[in-house]
Amino acid sequence: MGGTLEYLSGLLGGGGGQGHEKMKRRKQLQTVELKVRMDCEGCELKVRSALSSMKGVESVEINRKQQKVTVVGYVEASKVLKKAQSTGKKAEIWPYVPYSLVRQPYVAGTYDKRAPPGYVRSSEPGYVAAAGQPQQQHVGRPHDHLTDMFNDENPNSCSVM
Repeated sequence: MGGTLEYLSGLLGGGGGQGHEKMKRRKQLQTVELKVRMDCEGCELKVRSALSSMKGVESVEINRKQQKVTVVGYVEASKVLKKAQSTGKKAEIWPYVPYSLVRQPYVAGTYDKRAPPGYVRSSEPGYVAAAGQPQQQHVGRPHDHLTDMFNDENPNSCSVM
């Protein structure tokens, strides 16, 4: 409703004839987690200074042992990733989730020896979101439809009685 009032006040002369001016959308506060290959304090300092210099960044936290960089601010994940890669370090979006969010953490696609303790890869198709988080879309495994075939909660299920 606030946008409507601003538009109308602009038309009625409050904005000096600039009522059709485009309003910029403000970016939302986000947390972007990256996996960045860092070997020493110099690498850490280089990554920290590059990311801290970005417009909209509120804080940069680095855990060199886990190779994890957490950036909080009014930024886009793709731009943060590009800025981290511009330092010459190998960087990617944080690919891991805690064990507790995965149904089968030792399936071939999820288990990763290089993952930090307590984490597995998030590319597993059986990803289950924790309470309060949005459910991730996933492609079901081939045998999932068999268990749903006789499920009482499925309205299209087979009822053998």
